[in-house]
Amino acid sequence: MLLGSTGSIGCSTLKVASQLPDRIEIVGLAAAGSIERLAQQARATGVRHVALFDGTKEAALRALLPPGVQVHVGPEGLASLATLAAADIVLVAIVGTAGLQPALAAIEAGKDLAIASKEILVMAGEVITTAAARHGVKLLPVDSEHNAIFQCLEGHRGGDEEVSRLILTASGGPFRTLAAEELARVTPAQALRHPTWDMGPKITIDSATLFNKGLEMIEARWLFGIGMDRIDVLVHPQSIVHSMVEFRDGSVLAQLSKPDMCFPIQYALTWPERVAGGLQAPDFSALGKLEFEAPRDAVFPALGLARRAGLSGGTLPAVFNAANEVAVAAFRSGRLPLPGIWECVAAVMDAHQVQPSATLAGVIAADHWAREAANIYCQNPA
Repeated sequence: MLLGSTGSIGCSTLKVASQLPDRIEIVGLAAAGSIERLAQQARATGVRHVALFDGTKEAALRALLPPGVQVHVGPEGLASLATLAAADIVLVAIVGTAGLQPALAAIEAGKDLAIASKEILVMAGEVITTAAARHGVKLLPVDSEHNAIFQCLEGHRGGDEEVSRLILTASGGPFRTLAAEELARVTPAQALRHPTWDMGPKITIDSATLFNKGLEMIEARWLFGIGMDRIDVLVHPQSIVHSMVEFRDGSVLAQLSKPDMCFPIQYALTWPERVAGGLQAPDFSALGKLEFEAPRDAVFPALGLARRAGLSGGTLPAVFNAANEVAVAAFRSGRLPLPGIWECVAAVMDAHQVQPSATLAGVIAADHWAREAANIYCQNPA
């Protein structure tokens, strides 16, 4: 089951499935509102179930689909699709918070969950991991960084027994070396020119601000049961080393592959096996060198804000995520400069009264509050 099929992760997943037809069968597709692409994907895969978040486009979608395809609509439709009996694993690649409810529905139905949507664990990491443990389902990371750590930890006990720290790598984005005083003048078009990855606009801008890496820090805390004080970030412009695990004995394991999301998607969907598909290993003689550097935390404060949110816990990570979503939209529309994204998120976090118990209702309420507060800030930035 593929939720978020029309985005970059969804399209890469369909590519992986087409290369492994004997191993992977897509039984359902879901999208937010891209009905033309969703209909084309439904015809290509032969699925009998699709879901559309935007119910206003239901009639238009039905007109594009082959006969016999059942359409599920709205948030309830996503949850319905995520619980279909034919699905063994549900891959959630929905950007934003819309993936939370179908993810929980899939877990409660006993489906293993392949997670590509950072917001699910950032908002409600405690809720999701507790539900997964209760229902005995596996959480399989699809983000390249978390998938890399997942691979490095296989065969190890993890936690305090063996692991010293997790090291997430970051490309640094298009402004990695740009002077701090120049950041206020960059345009959305410039922020969307990622040097190594081909991703959707929200994730690409998050990479330019390093919010993407901040979200991944919080996500890693829940996926691997490691405290935020033991999760670090290292800038690696070539995007070949996808993350590393440092062990108590001083050894470090790293996972390396080309910067192509098909690698972590394929491993998540074929785990615990490794299978030959259409992917090739990097040519190290052609690469020549791999570079690493510390992030410029003073220039890109997203990592500090993320660490603060993760250490606080409760409802603050949901506020961190929601305020960033609103601020990124404001930057894309020209209402905020790039540094305004950090400033908006910091202001909303400062104004939030943290609830230490992150219940699902509390998380959703904090998300709604943060969006309203961030929208007010963007109307009259400090």
